[in-house]
Amino acid sequence: MPASQTHAHVKPFKLDPKFEPQSVAFSGYSPGTVIVDPRNHFLYLQLSNGIARRYGVGVGKAGLTFKGTASIARKAKWPSWTPTKNMIRRQPGKYAKYAKGVPGGPGNPLGSRALYLYKNGRDTYYRIHGTTQPSSIGRSVSNGCIRMINLHVEDLYERVPVGGQVVVL
Repeated sequence: MPASQTHAHVKPFKLDPKFEPQSVAFSGYSPGTVIVDPRNHFLYLQLSNGIARRYGVGVGKAGLTFKGTASIARKAKWPSWTPTKNMIRRQPGKYAKYAKGVPGGPGNPLGSRALYLYKNGRDTYYRIHGTTQPSSIGRSVSNGCIRMINLHVEDLYERVPVGGQVVVL
């Protein structure tokens, strides 16, 4: 897909500079670990020497969040999306029409990249993914997934391998 079209459906908005990717002092985890701090809307990729790359994220509404440790079992570029049965049950008017799934592409709610979180070999149905709603960064509005600006999740995607560890505080 040409670069000019990859983010065509995103409305212009101004991201708070604190949510732009940046290097910050951060330690306590093995290099390569992804740490999500939902309360403060940050995701950290632990680097070495007490430094992490920090990104702003949007997270789940109260009661719709994953907490604990998971591993990245799969990564996808321009992933397809299907709402979970729980999402359809909670908001049928919004999600039932997508029950058969939405193919990957610029209008897909998972955005340009997705990292699939598994625990004990089983899909948690939680993802770290891009978004078509960049204004949701810094807010607690999703159905539980961890949303990032598409360009930011593309950067993270290239830095973390399948099998990488994720800790959600």
